[in-house]
Amino acid sequence: MEDATALSFADASLAAIVMTDVLHHIPNVASFFAESTRTLRIGGRLVMIEPWNTAWSRFVYQRLHSEPFLPEAADWRLPTGGPLSTANGALPWIVFKRDRERFELDFPELAIVSVEPLMPMAYLASGGVSMRSLAPGFMYPAVRNLEGRVLREHGAMFALIVIERLANRATVNGVMGST
Repeated sequence: MEDATALSFADASLAAIVMTDVLHHIPNVASFFAESTRTLRIGGRLVMIEPWNTAWSRFVYQRLHSEPFLPEAADWRLPTGGPLSTANGALPWIVFKRDRERFELDFPELAIVSVEPLMPMAYLASGGVSMRSLAPGFMYPAVRNLEGRVLREHGAMFALIVIERLANRATVNGVMGST
């Protein structure tokens, strides 16, 4: 088992880190981003599918899901506990939407390439929260087609987040930093 805040990989040795439903369980995501910066090679990517905060997802996660979903949390740190017993499902939204400027200032070697809201209906129709499908499998493509851009933007349950490791620090106020 790998500790996300103290990765065992050599510097600049990874082409990618791919995660599904992981970030919102990491007790100290700032340490994880520092480790990602260290272990990703230039041009390497951090790709995540994580819970996202919208009015719809907040309703679902806060009423039908067992993990905490706290978009108002002041800090990026999670309380201590077991590896899966602590979480904040809203943490990816906090870092990459609400506190995006802080992320960009604290981790200038990591560029946010994209944040794409996903699955306002398909997750639930497939049985996401309950594990029991609410629609027959043949209806899944139709459900996905109904999930237009506006619905995804305002009702997404998840987001696909892509971060890229840069060669140099980002330009801040016209001054180029170094790595």
